[in-house]
Amino acid sequence: MTARITTDVLVVGTGPAGASMATALSTYGISNMVINRFAWTARTPRAHITNQRTMEVIRDLGLEAEAVAQAAPREQMGENTYCTSLAGEELGRIQSWGMDPDRRADYDKASPTMMCDLPQNLLEPMFIRAAAHRGSKVRFDTEYVSHVQDADGVTATLRDRLSDELIEVRCKYLVGADGANSQVVDDIGLPLEGEMGKSGSINMVFEADLTKYVAHRPSVLYWIIQPGSSVGGLGIGVVRMVRPWNKWLAIWGYDVDQGPPEISEEFATGIVHNLIGDDTVPVKIEATSTWTVNETYAKHLSKGRVFAMGDAVHRHPPTNGLGSNTSIQDAYNLAWKMAYVLKGKASPSLLETYNAERAPVAEQIVKRANKSLGDFPPILQALGLFDTQDPEQMRANMATRKAPGEDARTRREALANAVAGSQYVYNAHGVEMNMRYSGDAVVEDGTPDPGFPRDAELYHAFSSRPGAHIPHCRLTKKDGSRVSTLDLGGQGRFTIVTGIDGLEPWTKAAAEASAASGIEIAVECIGPGQDYDDPYGDWINRREIDEDGALLVRPDNIVGYRAKDASLAATGDLTRAVTQILGTSTAAMATAAE
Repeated sequence: MTARITTDVLVVGTGPAGASMATALSTYGISNMVINRFAWTARTPRAHITNQRTMEVIRDLGLEAEAVAQAAPREQMGENTYCTSLAGEELGRIQSWGMDPDRRADYDKASPTMMCDLPQNLLEPMFIRAAAHRGSKVRFDTEYVSHVQDADGVTATLRDRLSDELIEVRCKYLVGADGANSQVVDDIGLPLEGEMGKSGSINMVFEADLTKYVAHRPSVLYWIIQPGSSVGGLGIGVVRMVRPWNKWLAIWGYDVDQGPPEISEEFATGIVHNLIGDDTVPVKIEATSTWTVNETYAKHLSKGRVFAMGDAVHRHPPTNGLGSNTSIQDAYNLAWKMAYVLKGKASPSLLETYNAERAPVAEQIVKRANKSLGDFPPILQALGLFDTQDPEQMRANMATRKAPGEDARTRREALANAVAGSQYVYNAHGVEMNMRYSGDAVVEDGTPDPGFPRDAELYHAFSSRPGAHIPHCRLTKKDGSRVSTLDLGGQGRFTIVTGIDGLEPWTKAAAEASAASGIEIAVECIGPGQDYDDPYGDWINRREIDEDGALLVRPDNIVGYRAKDASLAATGDLTRAVTQILGTSTAAMATAAE
């Protein structure tokens, strides 16, 4: 070995999961090193949809303004279009990502943040800059080779790809955020359920001024349906906005059984021109790559002192735009827990709750993304494209919807309903926001779970139940400025949120719990004359507790404990809840020892 490095946490990978993990750890004051086997972060846009829950994470980490400045706003995302080409005939549209007037209020009420389009090649450097500035040791051209665990830590072997020298890193914990071909996951033997390589796709990043074809229907996705443009007679592609309206990514399929084709600039340009429908538009191909549609997830995300996150443990198609979002949220969940353990404020058993909380999310989003692929065949069926294998007849069937008569009317109605039915792909607000964690880091309050009043995948539902994230409410400070209830929590600490009648008893209870556990517990009071007021009545209507009740909010803005009123404040119940969450209660320590 030519070098030996010591750090608390070694993070393998600078993708959305690894980069955000390093940022969070450094924000919480934890020594960490993050590596990338390549010379820089992602060079192509790849993941891009950034949902509200992820923007809340970015907000808590102090990067919201930078993210918004680089992103395309929601207003440029919403007119999802189905057409024969950008210059060709339009087949239908669906308003996406909460832009439909019937859905916009749901999104506006759910969070202090807004969805945006932040491509991966801009998102990763934002996190890596923040991580480095806050203390992370960042190394590129550094490849993970192997590791061994023992009772006290992990010894990892890395390779400097510039000098070919080996580096030994001694760390307390290792985090595998090394993507869909994760060697870390292979090395610890995490079983993955599902199927890899279900179908193949080609990405082509290109520059072209397409303003005249898209500016009147601004969106991030344009679905192109072209009978006769591929083997088998039916070609379907996507033109994705990267930057409005001159930077794009085209997606075209290939037969996975035949393997990826050789992609020349001429080949890529031809596909792009077909999708645009105008071969006079100057096109500059910047990059091409191939990928496969996967449906795999891990039901357990760690082994000993090694943890995996992101695409390493959930691999799925880009439908619903869940990939980078789930990856960043994985990191946000694990980082505060690891920080508390490393600072001696929590038992290592707290880290096991990462599995209990995030593995179900991994399974849900993988299944949702693949299920969404099934929302497209009804559109093709309504166009009559499954009624024949002859491209000419397909085009004729598509044209019949423009004719008078009962058959054409039936086709028009079927097409409109099929397009509307694809809202599960673009407006799955509940999938994005309705996490409900359970396990030892959540203290149940004994109340029955009321379920969801509307479709749990389409619609967000406010809840202050333990395991849900604290409801967003619009508050004002004494100077008149607006904040969210989410701004009261986070910041790497636990927070009690209560009302005027609960301020005195819960402040005392928080002091006792803080003394017993050795952690900081902030107390925030909402009410007139307090630091935060509720002028719109949002908190009264969403808190689901009496004014003298309390919510204990974890560092990741998840409700960890709920008391309906102040009757429990003097009983030591809060102390018991905090020690259960941290794994430092007598019962938890006994379980950990077993």
